[in-house]
Amino acid sequence: MDFTMAFFFRYLVILFLFSFNGYSTLSAQSSTPEFNYELSFDESTDHQYHVRLETTGWTEDTITFHLPNWTPGYYQIMNFGKMLRNFSAHNEHDEVLEFIQIDDNSYRISKGKSKTISITYDVVTFRKFVANSYVDSAHAFIIPSNTFLYVDHYLNLPVTVSVNPGENWTDVATGLKKIEKHHFLASDFDILYDSPLLVGNLERLPSFDVKGVKHHFVGYDIGEFDHESFIDKLSKVIASSVDIIGDIPFDEYTFIAIGPGRGGIEHLNNTVFSFSGNGLENPERMNSMLNFLTHEYFHHYNVKRIRPFELGPFDYQKENRTNMLWMSEGFTVYYEFLIVKRSGVADEKTLFANFERDINGNENNPGRLHQSLVNASYNTWKDGPFGKSGLEKNKTISYYQKGPIIGLILDFAIRNATENKASLDDVMRLLYTSFYQEKQRGFTDAEFQYACQQIAGNPLNDVFDYVYSVKEIDYDKYLNYAGLRLVLNSDDPANKVYSIERLENLNPLQRKILESWMGE
Repeated sequence: MDFTMAFFFRYLVILFLFSFNGYSTLSAQSSTPEFNYELSFDESTDHQYHVRLETTGWTEDTITFHLPNWTPGYYQIMNFGKMLRNFSAHNEHDEVLEFIQIDDNSYRISKGKSKTISITYDVVTFRKFVANSYVDSAHAFIIPSNTFLYVDHYLNLPVTVSVNPGENWTDVATGLKKIEKHHFLASDFDILYDSPLLVGNLERLPSFDVKGVKHHFVGYDIGEFDHESFIDKLSKVIASSVDIIGDIPFDEYTFIAIGPGRGGIEHLNNTVFSFSGNGLENPERMNSMLNFLTHEYFHHYNVKRIRPFELGPFDYQKENRTNMLWMSEGFTVYYEFLIVKRSGVADEKTLFANFERDINGNENNPGRLHQSLVNASYNTWKDGPFGKSGLEKNKTISYYQKGPIIGLILDFAIRNATENKASLDDVMRLLYTSFYQEKQRGFTDAEFQYACQQIAGNPLNDVFDYVYSVKEIDYDKYLNYAGLRLVLNSDDPANKVYSIERLENLNPLQRKILESWMGE
């Protein structure tokens, strides 16, 4: 970027901050620090990329910069600092500034009387995965937590990011606010770290509107499939997702497909996920993909906005533990199954099969007798999201499996207690309006249980016993509320096989609950 373009870009940013963040011209010229990042990919064939930070406005003589140690949405310490190479710092006269590396993630720079600090470094990438950056000769997937340094107590400041994609790449996909081509603005570091970037020659599918809000689908190496049929189904499940809460809290949303692989991570106005359209003509493969994308989309409500108190603001250097991932992740699984059915894309058989898979997984796991859901949530940082796979694998559970089961029985309990005048949907809407919109914070464990009780009109202690203890679940008690039952098809204790079936004769309340639950 030449000097004229750099000056013009800086001018645009100041204008944007004036209108968007309430900055006056005077404050823009004050000593408030500025953070301006530039990414380049000249050495992408070596699986690395180059980062340059130009920062000004510091009154301190010594400043410590940190790289995050994890990325929100993936609850594991990632040791991103170990991927950083060739760190250097200079002032505005291109004089070398002294620094000390305090630990893998932190650099203390002595700037003296310098007005500007220019920091450069390379980030080396090793594997394709949704929770870390990866660069090759064909594309770049950039996790901001893997990339951008911050300074303690200044996370609330705006950040600009310029991307130099090189001669062979043309596109950048991200949830960041676009200022001009390949130049972006984050209102603060939390937004920056919530906005991955995909760079390369990307493919864009037709956009679609939900309640007047544009939804985009852009990706790398997305495969061969019927684009029109896929987007038609995706638009239906997204509309069904929005119907639950009723509000769309962003101006536009982008599905960012990073190529074949596994995993997805949710963000406020986008999601990044592994994707291949090959084989989507198979109905089971299509259902699985729509479940997956619905899950990541519904997360922009449940966990990004409807969130446990501990999940924001974040401490980017250590674990942010919560007891509530069984709700944040487990209930999102629950709703992915329901949403795809309610949209008309899946049928009743598919809906039941989805729940049967989790029930069978949970009931065949000896860990259900040893670990509660709250413990599984709190210990995910050491056990992993699906429980331990080592010596103690039979002592842990997955909140991805038991969480949706609790969502199912809690929903039926609320519907039965209110004669189907209320449901878990009402709990989710209450949490959204009360905590996200009004209080603008997350909820505590007790506040979540109280919200459920408030909607149901009774304590619901029997349901929450299954959350805080290892008590065996009485499935038929709750399934019966909707005219359903659980049938054991194999009595092999090592491989129990259950299925969900309708009762033969449903009373009016059972029928009403079942039909409204499924969206019929």
